[in-house]
Amino acid sequence: MKAEGILPLYRLEEAKSSDIQFELIRMPEFFAANGDHPYEAHIHGFYQIIWFQKGSGMHYVDFKEYPVNDGTLFFISPGQIHCFDKQHQQEGIIIHFNESFLSDEGSSENVFLKYNVFNAFDAAPYYNLPAKNTDRLNYIARELGIEALNTDSFAHKDCLKYLVKMFLIYIQRLGNRGTGIPLCVNNSSNRTFIRFRQMLEHHYKHMHTVKEYAAHLNVSTKTLTNCVYESSHNTPLKIINDRIILEARRQLFYSDLKVKEIAFHLGFEDPSYFVKFFKHQTGYLPAEFRENIE
Repeated sequence: MKAEGILPLYRLEEAKSSDIQFELIRMPEFFAANGDHPYEAHIHGFYQIIWFQKGSGMHYVDFKEYPVNDGTLFFISPGQIHCFDKQHQQEGIIIHFNESFLSDEGSSENVFLKYNVFNAFDAAPYYNLPAKNTDRLNYIARELGIEALNTDSFAHKDCLKYLVKMFLIYIQRLGNRGTGIPLCVNNSSNRTFIRFRQMLEHHYKHMHTVKEYAAHLNVSTKTLTNCVYESSHNTPLKIINDRIILEARRQLFYSDLKVKEIAFHLGFEDPSYFVKFFKHQTGYLPAEFRENIE
């Protein structure tokens, strides 16, 4: 991995050929090889799965702290801020892969995995895996480690992608989300909610109203509201506002952009309205938040 930017932004090393990038590293070797970097706030330009097979301590993700226990799996998406505490007894594996593994195209199951296991900022970023269900994931992890070395083998890229997808499918089947309502791809309301998450992740910088999202999803605002509430016990407007505020907080933390530049970046034509919006949502002025973080 290599870092760049004000807050370290880690990217995967470029592959020899192709669009596919993949790494599998074991703990505690990962921590031993990376010095203090894992313990300092940073962001990634890739997806990360962190499976604490044995461990304790805390993991910090997007300004919140989460407990590390045996069988905890974290799913970190590009752009999320995270770091670890300095526990050294942790054992497990860390998997890195780039965007090409999780395309928005294809089946509803693919979209469900990308925007439920990952990219679900409104739910906990981790699952707990009961000990009785670890054998299948251990098998897939071993196969991933073997396949990662078979760079010249037939269908190498496809095999890695299928194994990563299988890993995520078993998490969806066997894992228990830390917090949040369990979602099912066969539930029509849940599918609409996941499509809303997908749309929001792509358009939160310039679409700020429920009406706009409902129109793009081809449903009424009432239907969207009902589906989102059934799936999350939140309103779509709250989720939209929370996503905007999360990005604002990230920018205030890791960028040197001025407040008015962040406002324009997030689709606010009037910076003073953005300041009022941020104050209403967080209780802080943007400048106050930045000072407190520092």
